[in-house]
Amino acid sequence: MVTHRIDEQVQALLAAETEICVNNSIESWPEEKLVKLASDADGLMVFLPDKIDEAFLKQCTRLRVVGAALKGHDNIDVDACSRHGVWVAVAPDLFSQPTAELALGLTLSLIRNVAPGDRLVRSGSFTGWQPHLYGSSLSGNTVGVLGMGRAGQALARMLTGFNARMIYYDPTPLSPVQEAMIGIGRVTFDQLIERSDVLILMASLMQTTFHILNGSSMAKMKRGAYLINVGRGSVVDEAAVAQALRAGQLAGYAADVFGMEDRSVPDHPEQIHPSLLENTGQTLFTPHLGSAVARVRLEIELAVARNILQALRGERPTDAINTPTARGDGVRRGSV
Repeated sequence: MVTHRIDEQVQALLAAETEICVNNSIESWPEEKLVKLASDADGLMVFLPDKIDEAFLKQCTRLRVVGAALKGHDNIDVDACSRHGVWVAVAPDLFSQPTAELALGLTLSLIRNVAPGDRLVRSGSFTGWQPHLYGSSLSGNTVGVLGMGRAGQALARMLTGFNARMIYYDPTPLSPVQEAMIGIGRVTFDQLIERSDVLILMASLMQTTFHILNGSSMAKMKRGAYLINVGRGSVVDEAAVAQALRAGQLAGYAADVFGMEDRSVPDHPEQIHPSLLENTGQTLFTPHLGSAVARVRLEIELAVARNILQALRGERPTDAINTPTARGDGVRRGSV
């Protein structure tokens, strides 16, 4: 069972060994439909909108492997999968470079007023240069990065050519050699938000990062700082961001991720905060395009498909992140 549209090459790879059912729409299936279709599946390829939890697993008793075309996997209860004898395999690290590129693109576009400038030119009222839409620059400013995993490191390497001071916070520090090679220094979380002129969020969603950027923490930021989020939507409190923009505490906010996407969060919002959508002058949004590079998406899907097939053959998937406590015996031809 494949919950969202995938490349024909990936479908062919799976179909060579299994019977497949694919959602060929860009829209997600309703949860009830997914459970019904997956109830007799041996394998499942999932994406960000899908939630795999205890209740789902109890209704899909044949399931032997969940292959996630994801980097983070907060929407999958890995422990529950292990208890139900289900492998969980995630995509290998193919997300970092394109995500870092998008983070840099959003940052430059936000601080240089690219979207307002585009709207002005298209309005028909632009007659030539005028002294307005002055923004900011990376050069000479302090750029902070929250989250120094592989995507954060890729972004930091890209930033080295912009003549910016670079600092980061991550509970797991880089080695002194890595920090020296990139030209970045580790600080505390409070120092990060207090010193950054531009703060870029690359953190994944965990209990410790949920709403880590909230009204209290944003009040400690430099007045007029910029905030960019390509980690997870719920790393920020979107209502507090809207208020910080209105109050002038933040000069701008750009995001590729939103709280409404984080289905693992109880009572997650059903939509992007209306005040953020209405504030076109200070915000810039993209529809979760972090890894939306055709070549990269194909590589991700192929890797996940290979992991699924490995599990169905009775092998340990190359990119497994768990060890099931009870697995079905034997290898049988089933649905994927």
